[in-house]
Amino acid sequence: MKTTEKINPQMVILARESRGISQKELADLLDISAGKVCHVEQDAQTFSDVDFNRLCQVLKYPKSFFYQQTDAFLPTMVNFRKRLVVSQRFIMPIEAQTNIFRLNVEALANEIILPTLNIPEIKETSPIEVADKLRKLWNIPDGPIDNLTEIVESNGILIATFDFGTERVDSRTILTSGRHPIILLNKKSLGDRRRFSLAYELGHILMHLFYPVEMEREIGHEANVFAAALLMQESEIRKDFNQADINIPRLSVLKPKWKVSMQALLYRSDDLGYITYNHKRYLLSMFNQMKIRRREPIELDVPIENPNLLSNLMEGYRNEKNLSVKQMADKLYLLKDDYIDKYVAETEKQS
Repeated sequence: MKTTEKINPQMVILARESRGISQKELADLLDISAGKVCHVEQDAQTFSDVDFNRLCQVLKYPKSFFYQQTDAFLPTMVNFRKRLVVSQRFIMPIEAQTNIFRLNVEALANEIILPTLNIPEIKETSPIEVADKLRKLWNIPDGPIDNLTEIVESNGILIATFDFGTERVDSRTILTSGRHPIILLNKKSLGDRRRFSLAYELGHILMHLFYPVEMEREIGHEANVFAAALLMQESEIRKDFNQADINIPRLSVLKPKWKVSMQALLYRSDDLGYITYNHKRYLLSMFNQMKIRRREPIELDVPIENPNLLSNLMEGYRNEKNLSVKQMADKLYLLKDDYIDKYVAETEKQS
């Protein structure tokens, strides 16, 4: 990636948005006018050295970050996996952080070998058929998937996590300039929701990311259907649904086995015709009455699947080149703390 001692205005916008602050808020922090911030984001060469130094301190990026001469923003997937309406104030930093992960990978594109992608071209058009075909092509055994993260990474797709700053958005996918997908997951999501979000993004990659998509298609719905079909394989989960009536105790038994939420199991039983519309409404009302609609019982929590591939690539390169954490952060145009937060494995942080 080319860098010069010339500030890229796009990088000023990217840095500001990654911290979730508006032009007015940045102006207040820098003690300059909002109009000047707006002007700088169009022509950063008007920035004084004093203001530039203050900008780096406030936004917590080294000067080199702003010197990157590349596109700061590339489009992410069209559909967030999110809950209802989400304020642009939350979307903005998620989009920005997603692009920073992309830029970090691209910064080392000529120095590290990215894993070989195994994303099959599946001609089936139904999301359910795509999920079934993928299981065969990726040799996923029948039944519950033990660790979806390991499977996705073993097929070359990069996964990273960070705190989205809101529970209302779960995941995002972006392509590097070299067309390598990176899935971003909300670090604050529970294990069951993170798995479903990963399956959802995988559905987008398989069905929508590399192919033209007609405007009338409901791609968010298609990704949801794919995720449910992949994680709760019809031929196998029918055996469990056939054994007993669908009620909350039964769902609580099936949750640890299938590693999805009780509500996902409820909706799957509805999709497969095991409950009536009225019974589904009754069970959802019971979720509310028992106060487990937003937070299912903690004793049923699904273990978190932490991705390792991207952090292993970064740390493997650092060790190979005998770089300190600070030197590695410099190569990615980050401060040390940001590098650790993004790329040092959770187990290493805790040791």
